[in-house]
Amino acid sequence: MAYHQHTQSRYGHCDSYFTESHDDGIYVLRAEQRERQRSIAKMQQRAIAEELSRQTADEYQEEIMEHMMHMESQTLPDVNSIDIQTEIQWFMRPYLLDFLVEAHAAFQLLPETLFLAVNLLDRYCSRRVVYKRHYQLVGCAALLIAAKYGDKKDRVPTVRELKSMCCSLYDDEMFTQMEWHVLQTLNWVVGHATVDAFLQIALAEGPYDAEVEHMTLYIAEIALFHKEFVSTPPSVLARSALALARCVLTRSQAKPTEWAGAYDAQTVMGLSNHLYQPSPVLSRKYASTHLSNVVATVDEFLQQQARNAQRATASPPTPPPTLTIEEPKHNVNDYPATPQKIAYGAIMNNGCLTPPITPDGEGQFAGHVVKSQPANMYPSTPTSELPPNVPHQQYFHNSYLHPQHM
Repeated sequence: MAYHQHTQSRYGHCDSYFTESHDDGIYVLRAEQRERQRSIAKMQQRAIAEELSRQTADEYQEEIMEHMMHMESQTLPDVNSIDIQTEIQWFMRPYLLDFLVEAHAAFQLLPETLFLAVNLLDRYCSRRVVYKRHYQLVGCAALLIAAKYGDKKDRVPTVRELKSMCCSLYDDEMFTQMEWHVLQTLNWVVGHATVDAFLQIALAEGPYDAEVEHMTLYIAEIALFHKEFVSTPPSVLARSALALARCVLTRSQAKPTEWAGAYDAQTVMGLSNHLYQPSPVLSRKYASTHLSNVVATVDEFLQQQARNAQRATASPPTPPPTLTIEEPKHNVNDYPATPQKIAYGAIMNNGCLTPPITPDGEGQFAGHVVKSQPANMYPSTPTSELPPNVPHQQYFHNSYLHPQHM
């Protein structure tokens, strides 16, 4: 009986009936080409959509800005109403905002979602009495409403996730009830014009700068932690934060004719005073590279400002002492001198001072005994004779003023 010997293929043993052929490379290449064409088509569609959106925005820019300013005035919280809260205090605000910032970063929500959530929180606290044990629950409900309003659907946090972040402090029904209660209190008015919305309008006036945008958002989020900026309009806060960000980054400021150039100098100074002690959670968030690490830039700017202030307040250097040679002072009492007589001090003959008369006899000068010399040893001073019948002082006066008549 003949035995049929199995011949092994040169491709090796294969369990399946499908083997690779030379045509497979062509199919793979065609699939890559189709995928590349689809990607190019998507990019072209996106570019066309952005161009149409830009043209529409330019056409309706005034109406959009007018509506945003109207909503800004209608949705501002009242600080005085928050002050009369019985249980919650302002020192509790940074702790709740740290929690909201961490939750916002964990769910990778849009920047405007955080600003909208804080606005909903403050507006609710302006109208309702909030207990301390419900303060975090109100913040979670505000974040949930803001995410549903303006963020992507796949990134909206669920009630279970919020409950886990709160360490199961609240039940599932409490989140739903608080969400409904917040919306009822605010009359379902959620469309607040946030700082980020005004910032995008300001940045659209010039070339895009990612570092300036990240720095402005960092400064604007610092303002959320402080009471003095709660009732500040977002448009004013956006322009002031943008001006301060450009100052820190040494960028040129906007022209006064532009919308971003009408910033408030007092608000800029107030924001700059709070750059020294930001929230640790906020600093850790903006220390990442995809947010341009603006925290390190701010720290370097503050150190440079401190050095400049120290240099300005320091006393100027003391100049080296100059060597001055003083003339020796002589005391008239240390040396013998000719005594003056008062009767002859103001009398002049022919316009010349009359020399003092050497006293006769012996005299003491500064403790020294001076002996008198013979009268004929030194010649006497020549003097002129006075005319007859002319007083001495009158002759001197006439000879001094009218010498030609003498």
